[in-house]
Amino acid sequence: MATIGLTGGVSFALTDEQKALRDLAHEFAEREIRPKEREYDQSSTHPADVLARAHEVGLMNVHIPEEYGGAGLNSFEGMLIGEELSWGCSGIGTAILANGLGHGPVILAGTEEQKRDWLPQLVEQPLLTSFALTEPNAGSDVSGIETTAVREGDDYVINGSKMFITNAGYASWFTLFASTDKSKGHRGLTAFVVPADADGVMVEKHLDKMGQRSTNTSAVAFQDVRVPAANRLGEEGEGFKIAMRTLDFTRPGTAIGAVGVARAAFEHAAQYSKERVQFGMPIAMNQGINFLIADMATKIEAARLLCWQAAWMIDSGMRATLQSSYAKRFAADICMEVTTDAVQIFGGYGYMKEYPVEKLMRDAKLFQIYEGTSQIQRLVIARELLLPRE
Repeated sequence: MATIGLTGGVSFALTDEQKALRDLAHEFAEREIRPKEREYDQSSTHPADVLARAHEVGLMNVHIPEEYGGAGLNSFEGMLIGEELSWGCSGIGTAILANGLGHGPVILAGTEEQKRDWLPQLVEQPLLTSFALTEPNAGSDVSGIETTAVREGDDYVINGSKMFITNAGYASWFTLFASTDKSKGHRGLTAFVVPADADGVMVEKHLDKMGQRSTNTSAVAFQDVRVPAANRLGEEGEGFKIAMRTLDFTRPGTAIGAVGVARAAFEHAAQYSKERVQFGMPIAMNQGINFLIADMATKIEAARLLCWQAAWMIDSGMRATLQSSYAKRFAADICMEVTTDAVQIFGGYGYMKEYPVEKLMRDAKLFQIYEGTSQIQRLVIARELLLPRE
């Protein structure tokens, strides 16, 4: 991790432990993910066997603190893992890493009792959790959330629908955001832990996506779902703050996934450009191609450094809303650019499913959409730069 040296300089060197962690994740991606990425992409099925193996070797739930049985890795170390898993396949990588988004609110806002109730089980078994915020009519605008939670004695009764929920079809429990006071807009949101087997929870359908097809993404309905008040995270009205704190922490991890995909596309394109001969020489010798390669490499390095900076700030206890949005916006956009250029370098072959870059291009698009679109990241950046904090 980048550390402040005694002379005031900044070091970007990894420790031996961090190098070993990155190598473990890379070897896992190479041996366990890449041989199966095409199969799961084509069938759009849940990679349960790969997830079980990832859990076995310690690559899931890496941010759960040690006192609850987890590895207690910081944001930066989680990113080292995330880049390599997404280099293997961002669909499978997302299925593995999305647990951090699902249980993140419990780590950030849960009581000691709630943490002991919900976190150790994820370490003991390869269980999945889901972050249930987005709705059919409320994506970027969370003030439009229509799901309600009404207090009845010692319980809350939840009604509503959620859309585009990662791993929902296989989740053990949801971190769900619902309105306890619709008159307050986003300030009326409250967070709850909702068991997936509670009466009234219905996974309505698996959504057939263009890319990252090996991650289960589903619509979920909640009909008169009764959960105890003990499942509420924080106080009523603190849900928006909890969601935003969670996303500030996870956005660098999502951004580094885009870096992993871009890096995979770059490696394929660079290798192909040295092997493909036209007009008597490798196409890499043509300025039109090698300038593309040079720009791809530069963008990837810049995106990675933005991710590292945001993670370093989080691990240093700093507010990183601006830097997390810098990283997410830039990494998502360059991932789309780099994968598109990779297809261009492959030419007609790049458009064929037989070659790897068409899948990477499809996978790349989702990074510009989920966990805050690139346009929303620009709004966050502009607000942070131009407006005083609330």
